[in-house]
Amino acid sequence: MNIEEINKIINPKYTEDKNIADLNNQFVNAPHCKHIFLDDFFTEETADILYENFPSFESLNVIRKSLNENKREDYNFEAWHPIFQKVRETLASKAFSKIISRITGIDGLFTNFDSLGQGIHQGAKGSYLDVHIDVNVNVEKKIWRRVNLLIYLNKGWKDEYGGEIELWDPEMKDCVLKYPCFMNKALIFITDKNSPHGYSKINVPEGTTRKSYYAYYYTPLEEGVRYEDSRFLSKPDDSFIKKTATILKEKAKITIKSILSKFNITSLDFQDKNKKK
Repeated sequence: MNIEEINKIINPKYTEDKNIADLNNQFVNAPHCKHIFLDDFFTEETADILYENFPSFESLNVIRKSLNENKREDYNFEAWHPIFQKVRETLASKAFSKIISRITGIDGLFTNFDSLGQGIHQGAKGSYLDVHIDVNVNVEKKIWRRVNLLIYLNKGWKDEYGGEIELWDPEMKDCVLKYPCFMNKALIFITDKNSPHGYSKINVPEGTTRKSYYAYYYTPLEEGVRYEDSRFLSKPDDSFIKKTATILKEKAKITIKSILSKFNITSLDFQDKNKKK
């Protein structure tokens, strides 16, 4: 895929050579953790088509509902409007992956087409995602997750709905930054122990949902990089009961996965209905 094709999907101001150095400077010198928040990420036409054809909340096959989250997601691109496959191909292209590498300063980034590569998130009234650290390794493909790209697709979103993406300090004492999930805004950030993130419960009218597209970028797994599972973290104002329950749940999850991995059982996503088809 050449740059002209990419510019039909991605706003050209984020692909032009003359702007890359400035984007990289913003990224590496951002407060708190390496990240950048961008306006108008997709071309206006692409963003509009994505929004107008975003799959219904009920149709998404991966249901995340537990103590620490309430949302749905999916990666069943073949069932959706062709624009979603076009976006996936664009974000995975060698040319655009190289742009992400230049912006972040991490050589050799790439994304893939499984559930830990690209897909969509959606949350209805009452949706939330507690602050967490992402899993760092795609075990099946033996690749190292380095960067998250999140693009929000919420027209007419109001401040009172909430839903800002929150970036917390590693000690979980303060929410350092918040960014709104408004239409066609994008957040690119290094995903590691320094970037706990999530969003608080949203209060939206019935029929309104918080929509986003995700792409996770990887590099080959390097020697010395140890697998670390995703982990939910407690906020300072969480109740004692919730803090205790979260700690116990996360410890149990890690212990069970560790035991099962010794029997080469690595796919433990029981909430993903795609894997039951």
